[in-house]
Amino acid sequence: MSDLKSFASDNNSGAHPAIMEAVVRVNTGHLKSYGDDELSIHTDEVFKEFFGSQARIHYVTTGTAANVLGLRSVTHTYNSVLCAEQAHINNDECGAPEAFGGIKLVPIPSPDGKLTPGMIAPYLGHIGFVHASQPKVISITQPTEVGKLYTLKEIEDLVEFAHDRDLLVHMDGARLANACAALDCSFFDMTTALDVDFISFGGTKNGCLMGEAVIFLNPDIGHGFSYLRKQAMQLVSKMRFVSAQLEAYLKDDLWLKNAQNANAMAKRLAEKAGAIDGVTIKGTVDCNSLFAHIPTEATEILLKKYYFYVWNEHDQTVRWMTSWATTKEMVDEFVEDLRKAVEASK
Repeated sequence: MSDLKSFASDNNSGAHPAIMEAVVRVNTGHLKSYGDDELSIHTDEVFKEFFGSQARIHYVTTGTAANVLGLRSVTHTYNSVLCAEQAHINNDECGAPEAFGGIKLVPIPSPDGKLTPGMIAPYLGHIGFVHASQPKVISITQPTEVGKLYTLKEIEDLVEFAHDRDLLVHMDGARLANACAALDCSFFDMTTALDVDFISFGGTKNGCLMGEAVIFLNPDIGHGFSYLRKQAMQLVSKMRFVSAQLEAYLKDDLWLKNAQNANAMAKRLAEKAGAIDGVTIKGTVDCNSLFAHIPTEATEILLKKYYFYVWNEHDQTVRWMTSWATTKEMVDEFVEDLRKAVEASK
């Protein structure tokens, strides 16, 4: 195993011990397959405690599958999905929405990855025009790809705007736990209570091994999803190993504790790194990612020991991300190496 230390992505961390223990614990005996086992059925009920009794939960193994299959289940091939140009579905799914979903994405320019009704309105001019794809879904990412949060009021306003125009709202919640931890609210508060129609629920970035779900909150949509999931090769035969992860993830607020740590370590990193002469933290730190300007030479030095992304080579912006597994000692060691690298670059 590499000893390279990562501040690149919360995907780089391993699974939380409680998650691994849950997987090992269900690795005994014989259970029904394809989600008909007792544990998966029980985990459905656990999710309903968080999202409401009307929620319908479908487990998958990747965020890409959750996003693409969720969107595909509520659209026709003549429909389009409106999203921010920075959205993961637009930039980081290797064209999966188009290739496997037959979905036309309409990316909307946004300075921080957030959408507002005013930004979306100009893209709705061709509703009912037979020569144009017909908007069906507004997809938002919470938090955004550049680490910014929608307030609950902003989500509520977007949902009202969408529903007034017969549009659905999808929330890419790959880091939904981090957003809830930052805003001190529940999953229910951020989704069901605001009439969000369906979400991609992420666990992998926050301590799961490979645990994701598509959750339909609107009872009138997504009824063919079970068939789409099978058709798209995401119906896991030994489903207990996915549902066991998510059951453990939700138990005793593990999801919240993990997210709180990730967010806190990002703020610690921003505070300590921002105090170094030659380092500029860009904007606020809302969740577990932060962006900074550092000298190019310092970046080259740090990349020999640490893994992180050069977000924009033109203005020397880097992105650092923390996770459930990031410790104070890791942050402080990185900051000290950053200080030395900046001094060496002068």
